[in-house]
Amino acid sequence: MGNDPSVSRTGGGHPTMRDVAALAGVGVMTVSRVVNGRGGVGPERAARVRQAIEKLNYRHNVTARHLRLTGQSTATIGVLLEDVANPFAAELLRAVENVMSKQGCLVLCASSDRDAAREKALLSAFCARRVDGLIIVPSGPDHRYLLPEVRRGTQVVFADRPATTVAADAVVSDNLGGARLAVTHLLAGGHTRIGFLSDLRQIYTAAERYRGYTEALGAAGIEPDERLIRRDIHSAGSAERATLELLASPAAPTAIFTAQNLLTVGARMALRSMGAERAIAHVGFDDIPLAELVDPGITVIAQDPPALGTLAAQMLLQRIRDPEGAPEAVEVPTRLLTRGSGEIPPSGHDGHRRG
Repeated sequence: MGNDPSVSRTGGGHPTMRDVAALAGVGVMTVSRVVNGRGGVGPERAARVRQAIEKLNYRHNVTARHLRLTGQSTATIGVLLEDVANPFAAELLRAVENVMSKQGCLVLCASSDRDAAREKALLSAFCARRVDGLIIVPSGPDHRYLLPEVRRGTQVVFADRPATTVAADAVVSDNLGGARLAVTHLLAGGHTRIGFLSDLRQIYTAAERYRGYTEALGAAGIEPDERLIRRDIHSAGSAERATLELLASPAAPTAIFTAQNLLTVGARMALRSMGAERAIAHVGFDDIPLAELVDPGITVIAQDPPALGTLAAQMLLQRIRDPEGAPEAVEVPTRLLTRGSGEIPPSGHDGHRRG
């Protein structure tokens, strides 16, 4: 990217502080104080400035001096993840950095913590710095607030899950097929009572994996049993408690499918605390560190976060260079890694009866 003229843009057409000042009937310094959070402006005048900012859809540009001097793009992109500490997110980010560093492009990164308000505030902060593009793992349900930025020329790619309210490129994993493969693998091992632990149901990936779970059962002629299903679980701790609850019930499963990496960790903790890690079959969605070093190793449906990050970065660069054309959606395959936990048969349960 850098000095590549094919990706340079100027900020022409954006409302300025002078426009805000004129509409609010105040001086430019007053507007500057308000947008920079400084004191010295009365409540009535500050309110007028904020109303003018809202009406003009003004975005304070902290890189304006650079743009005035160079007329170039900022050579930066923003990446918004749910939690950069999650191994999946960290791998995805690293892949984005690898692609962008070769283009002389700086990557700004933040975590939304699945908070829609925080997500919006962080994306606004990125846009205020006039990033050339955004890679977003979406949390909130509505991203139409990005449309003014898109019209200004900020390019957007959604990663891991699409956004339903904004037409933009997206790169996702085969969540449906991967979940279906996991459950089919357990069914092939003789399991008919398969527990299911899933993330928040409004999340695209969680919904797709639940669909794969029910489709695989349906294909085997098995009606999903709500007593075996626990949804809206997010943390390892809550997954551990849900697993203990499942295994203590009269209709306990002989196998468990955990549809997210933190849930896989929590379920395995529960199995270990019960001494049941060799008795209950277990397949997780998402690989986790050290999964092949525990005993038995954890069988997983592995995504490819480096591929997701690489493709998202490449798609974003292509959009910056050539913003025309219809949005594209790319699906990255998943694969089954058998390590032992998913291959435990129903009878391998130390003689404990299962309904």
